[in-house]
Amino acid sequence: MSTRRTQVAIIGAGPAGLMLSHLLHLHGIESVVLEVRDRAYVEHRVRAGVLEQGTVDLLQDSGIGERLLREGQPHEAINLQFQGERHRLAMTELTGRRITVYGQQEVVKDLIAQRLADDGLIVFEADGLTVDGVDGDDPVVRYRVDGVQHELHADFVAGCDGSYGVSKDAVPDGVLTTYERTYPFAWLGILAQAAPAVHELIYARHENGFALYSLRSPQVSRLYLQVAPDEDLAQWPDERVWAELHTRLELDGDPVRVTEGPVLEKGITPMRSLVVEPMQHRRLFLAGDAVHIVPPTGAKGMNLAIADARLLGRAFDAWYARSDRELLDAYTATALRRVWRAQHFSWWMTSMLHRFDGHDPYEEQLALSQLRYATTSQAYARSLAENYVGLLDV
Repeated sequence: MSTRRTQVAIIGAGPAGLMLSHLLHLHGIESVVLEVRDRAYVEHRVRAGVLEQGTVDLLQDSGIGERLLREGQPHEAINLQFQGERHRLAMTELTGRRITVYGQQEVVKDLIAQRLADDGLIVFEADGLTVDGVDGDDPVVRYRVDGVQHELHADFVAGCDGSYGVSKDAVPDGVLTTYERTYPFAWLGILAQAAPAVHELIYARHENGFALYSLRSPQVSRLYLQVAPDEDLAQWPDERVWAELHTRLELDGDPVRVTEGPVLEKGITPMRSLVVEPMQHRRLFLAGDAVHIVPPTGAKGMNLAIADARLLGRAFDAWYARSDRELLDAYTATALRRVWRAQHFSWWMTSMLHRFDGHDPYEEQLALSQLRYATTSQAYARSLAENYVGLLDV
């Protein structure tokens, strides 16, 4: 049995956990990050790829932005496509801010490299994780590495281990309330070794279903198709995927043609919305996907996780520097203002751009009316744009 003590035990080496560990280090607060997966898996799992302006600013201001500045791709607009037309929504003109395309796995790589350079402790392949004692003054996280049992005692535990993680299990029954919505479709996504034919994202509503033309680099495209929630991936060979992407994304007389290339990765992602309240219980604080999930249409998931880490970093700093618990006590209320705004925006974008089985013609026309209004009204376009690039004060 190995026993160790730290100030903040962090479960999960995703964007929330790693960002929190880095921010705590900048404040002189010790932490240990525990991750059930191995380092290679964490650094290479492809997830979100759109960073809000505030996320980019935080990464740069905290010393993690060197490679992001070099390799990230700033975007000043997105495109909304419907009824055979494509409309450019100029986010920077409308808001003064922009987004940056930079994969979540790249953010994770940068954070891991920085934590290790700063002699931070990240324990990968931590098996059998359990969290106990969060109601008292000495919470403990137990885990195994290579068959050896370990105990990590801490002042606080930060659960950043996703919706299926163990952190929430430490909260007594009846404390947490879950709000959830499951959507009647999924996204089939591919990562392709193909130079993108566009430099700004295309969100397309088509009679066959939604499609998204995105990218990860000048050489790699990221594309998505709306499919049934129980779709069999085996029924989607590469040829069928490309054919459907051509159908949904290309317009008659338009020069944009989907660029094909070797498919590097293919998968199906269910679509759901989730919020768990409160986001804290005594000595346990929850962040990221552990307490909120949004459909990827609004590009909010990773940005919300990093926003949680920023709040917790400030709150722990106030506690350790001045014994001021006000920010810790207010964490749930403060975080949920941003979370619910992002939930509404993501639901709205998803509802407006996807086809729902069972929708009658009236509902179809309502969705199209919203798209027309977003592309003709500057006020409505500005609202969409400011939510997409990230609201500064929520």
